[in-house]
Amino acid sequence: MEGLHQALEKMRAAGTSEPAIRVFEHNYAELAAGQTGVIPEDTIEPLLEPDRFEDVEFDGDRDGQALAATALIKLNGGLGTSMGMSQAKSLLPVRDGKSFLDITLDQVRAARARYGVRLPLVFMNSFSTEADTRAALAAHDDIVVGQIPLDFLQSAEPKLAAEGLTPIEWPADPDLEWCPPGHGDLYPSLLGSGTLGALIDAGFRYACVSNSDNLGAAPSAEIASWFAASGAPFAMEVCRRTEMDKKGGHLARRRFDGRLILRETSQTAPEERRFFEDISRHRYFNTNTLWFDLHALHEALIAHDGVLGLPLIRNSKTVDPRDSTSPAVIQIETAMGAAIEVFAGARVLEVPRERFLPVKTTSDLLLIQSDAFELDGDSRLIPVAAPVVELAPGPYRRIADFEERFAEGAPSLREAVALTVRGDWKFGSGVRVTGAVELGPEGGVVPDNAHLNAANAY
Repeated sequence: MEGLHQALEKMRAAGTSEPAIRVFEHNYAELAAGQTGVIPEDTIEPLLEPDRFEDVEFDGDRDGQALAATALIKLNGGLGTSMGMSQAKSLLPVRDGKSFLDITLDQVRAARARYGVRLPLVFMNSFSTEADTRAALAAHDDIVVGQIPLDFLQSAEPKLAAEGLTPIEWPADPDLEWCPPGHGDLYPSLLGSGTLGALIDAGFRYACVSNSDNLGAAPSAEIASWFAASGAPFAMEVCRRTEMDKKGGHLARRRFDGRLILRETSQTAPEERRFFEDISRHRYFNTNTLWFDLHALHEALIAHDGVLGLPLIRNSKTVDPRDSTSPAVIQIETAMGAAIEVFAGARVLEVPRERFLPVKTTSDLLLIQSDAFELDGDSRLIPVAAPVVELAPGPYRRIADFEERFAEGAPSLREAVALTVRGDWKFGSGVRVTGAVELGPEGGVVPDNAHLNAANAY
């Protein structure tokens, strides 16, 4: 296959690690053979009753021992481009002038102090976030644990021309010839960077991986203890699906072997989307917070030459995502949660919703910044209210525009049920929202100390 040969040469010339290259080669072969990654509904069964966090027995001494053998890994490759950012999203201020990264560091320090553990923190950066993140971490020498690196790089792979599957060429912006291979790249990059070996050599047995924009996934001695006691090689934190979650990946069991699997939207045939979005049938979604046994992962990677064989995700795009008239390309991706099907005896734990607090939009950001949440003594975000926030994408999508409209800070949402903003509104200081409030498309100014409720909304 000439397209594969060209792609491999391009990756080697760019210095891509051999494990990542072998994974790409495996996935390319599946793509060329016509694999779509679609998981038919009649091949799976719903996940019924997972273990529950509320049933986990807590023992301070034992939990401390489990956490002492655990490392934290944060996926930190995103720039927050959907919110108009051009630096690592984890550097965005979210509360009291502190960024995602700052609060994560505080959570780690608090857990270390509470349990007397080393608890290393490692970031998987992309080429786009590496420099910014390293610069921000330079002022935090106390976070380093021995010889364990603070970060390692996510791989990059060529975008493929939709016709012919050859590496696309785009001289106008050569960076657009490359794409991330999805967060399933965690595993070959852990191996190829030497980070996996460094963690094992330093005496760590377990890892907890989560997204850097999910401040809910704080260090948990209780879950570390549950995972260690289970003897499982791999586990996933899940939450009960609501209507807001019906488009996210869900868990199921594969009929022919009973293994747990993850099915994403892109792995569902259009005519079966109704099954995918049926939250009464498929009741649990993947929070993208995972636990795995480092030794089990290392053994699986070595046994398969670095290739876990995660299900293919075939993404059709244009080479320039901002230009729909640019050439059509295919991006080959995998999801890190899909590794649950690789390990016999993998487990699932249903966790409280406060362990899943991702910030994907400025609507999410406003909620996190508001008094609907508090930071406890361990720098964990504790919800005190659960309003639904919806900001108009036009005037609020970009961070700069959002900050201009909330220059005086987030309104009080502790007594709110919902805040829907249809138009371009600028908020004054001391604004309080009670009940369900909708601001209309005409836009305007919400004055200082305004009390918004259903009766007097603009």
